[in-house]
Parts: sequence; structure tokens; C-alpha cells
Amino acid sequence: MPEGADGRGRSGPVGAEGSSETGSSGSGGSAASRFANRVSAGRGGASGGEPLTLAQRTRSGPGSLLIAVYGIFALAATARSALQITTKFSHAPLAYSLSAFAAVVYVVATVMLVRGDGASRRVAFASCAVELVGVLVIGALSVLEPSWFPEATVWSDFGGGYGYVPLVLPVLGLLWLRRTSRG
Repeated sequence: MPEGADGRGRSGPVGAEGSSETGSSGSGGSAASRFANRVSAGRGGASGGEPLTLAQRTRSGPGSLLIAVYGIFALAATARSALQITTKFSHAPLAYSLSAFAAVVYVVATVMLVRGDGASRRVAFASCAVELVGVLVIGALSVLEPSWFPEATVWSDFGGGYGYVPLVLPVLGLLWLRRTSRG
């Protein structure tokens, strides 16, 4: 094989500036570094020059992980509450009703975070605030008056049955919404 050939019809080092791999003409580095520079500068529109929209900021970076966790909790809480209500509602109506309410809160938060526009973010903020109050109130009541909760809810014991994620998640949601509200 001749010197510089890589066996696939290309010559020169793979990934070097100016090579056909990066598509760069030598000004600005690789495509990956140009993208990273745009993202770190808060710019990432289609042409690379526009700032991210409010919805894009909401869904980007850690926001996508936040949405994924909310989505998982929405599915889990909905399935759990549906099963509890349809099979044994009379055993613990308060706990199962609270589980259904938590499921609705998680679904609303998930959908509004995905939408990410101004009105949706306000609803997501309210959902996260309701969730936080719910976790704190139900958590405290489940510790102080365990007889009221013969069965656990997502928010019982401050979300201890779920690794305290229900306690941390609304705080992270509120912080993320606050952080991404500034352009």
C-alpha cells in the first residue's frame, strides 16, 4: 500500500484538518469542535448562527435527561395507580387516589417539558411545584400518621420507595426551568 493511503481510497491521516473525513476546509477545526463551540456559546440553530429557542433550551442537555426521568415516572405511576385502583381500591383509597394524582402530575410535567414553549414552561413549573409540595406533605404525613397510608404512594416517605427521586426530581425540574428561562 502506498504511503498515506488508508486502503479505502483516501489519502492522508484520517480525521486530519482538511481531509474528506471532517469536511473542513482548514478553518475552524472539525465538525465536532465547531458544533461544541456553537453549543457552548448557546447557539445551535440549523444554520449554526441563531440562538437556541426557549423550547430547544428546555429540551437540550440535562433537560433531555430530566424529560426522560419524568417520562419514566409518568409511565410507572400511571401503570401502578391504574392497577391499584382497578384491583384493590377499597383497601387504601387515599393512597391509591394520591398515586393517580401523582401520575397525572408526572404526565403533565413530561408533556409540558417536551413542548417547552412559554405557556408550557409555566404549566411545567406549576407541575413541579405541586409535585414538590405533594412529596413534602404526603411524605411528612406518611411518617407522622402511617395509619392513613396502609399502602405506599409514590410520594410516601418522601419518595423513599423510589430512591428519593420523587423528592429530588421536582427540585431539579424547577432549577432547570429557571436556568433555561434566560436567553
